[in-house]
Amino acid sequence: AMITRIVRMEFKPEHVEDFRAQFDSVRNKIRQYPGVHCLELHRDTSHSNVFYTYSQWDSEQALETYRQSDLFKYAWGEVKPWFANRAQAFSLQKVTT
Repeated sequence: AMITRIVRMEFKPEHVEDFRAQFDSVRNKIRQYPGVHCLELHRDTSHSNVFYTYSQWDSEQALETYRQSDLFKYAWGEVKPWFANRAQAFSLQKVTT
């Protein structure tokens, strides 16, 4: 069953632009990964250093396959040192429309 993945990331203010540049460089590669239906980046309206990724996947297995990939390890490894706090991730399944 399709899942939605939301990841909340809070960056040290001095790394916000680093993250935005990095996301721009990897977003199309992630969007082309097998099992991905969409990937969006959202910014918190109250905290300019807080971002959310919103993505949809064929299944939890498709997401897990991506999370084991070199692409994920590279992208996540690069941004992790820029976090002000631990990222929070949520996998959601639609109950109703």
